[in-house]
Amino acid sequence: MSKIYFVRHATPDYSVHDDSIRPLTDKGVDDSKKVTEFLSDKDIHKIYSSPYKRSVDTVSDFAKKYNLDIELIDDFRERKISDYWIDDFKSYSKNQWEDFDYKLEHGESLREVQVRNINELRKILKNHSGENIVIGTHGTALSTIINFYKSDFEYSEFKRISGIMPWIVCINFDNDRVVDIEEFICETIEFI
Repeated sequence: MSKIYFVRHATPDYSVHDDSIRPLTDKGVDDSKKVTEFLSDKDIHKIYSSPYKRSVDTVSDFAKKYNLDIELIDDFRERKISDYWIDDFKSYSKNQWEDFDYKLEHGESLREVQVRNINELRKILKNHSGENIVIGTHGTALSTIINFYKSDFEYSEFKRISGIMPWIVCINFDNDRVVDIEEFICETIEFI
């Protein structure tokens, strides 16, 4: 049995529009310490992360405390919306969840995000059978992973988790078969 702890990043500073370097807010930095507290008794063997700053920074405190390296995996990055900032994110997201192939010019569809994330996850499951792994990730990327294994995780579920940062989802795998999925909010370290 393998346990994968997907850690959606803590609260980012949306005034920085460059997705790859968007930092955490002060609250986000504080909340990353709650991630450390939550993961401290989980016997983690390895940490992977999206290369985006907010994801790396959310798991960095834990990595430092337990002397674990963070291996960056580009295919765990968040989906690219377009080459420009969009103001109506809700309508855009709804369109994407209603049509998994919908995308803006120079952007990615949810299907493309899902395929690259699942491909990387399968490699990790193959290489770390029976281990407990952390993956620093993003809301949309993680939602597409959950949707792959649980097709009723759709737009309404995506909306439900939109403001939960950090958000931890533990998926227990028997080889590459999902046994169960648990959600945790680090704000209160509670099961949801």
